[in-house]
Amino acid sequence: MRLRLNNKGQTLVEYVLIISLITVLAIAVVKIFGGYLKDTVTKMGCEMMKKEYVEGEKIGEGYCQGDESKLFGD
Repeated sequence: MRLRLNNKGQTLVEYVLIISLITVLAIAVVKIFGGYLKDTVTKMGCEMMKKEYVEGEKIGEGYCQGDESKLFGD
């Protein structure tokens, strides 16, 4: 009598672990580079509105000149 193993559950667990790892890595990348990404998008927006980009004190705090009243935390 041969013993048959069910590998379907094992494959599902492997896929879940791979997806979990990719998710954690994606969150880490956004956490690390999110400020740079925000500054890049803001610079492009300023150029489209023909406004001057003003760098913030920290990464991710840049804004378009004339939009000071729209900043969060003021």
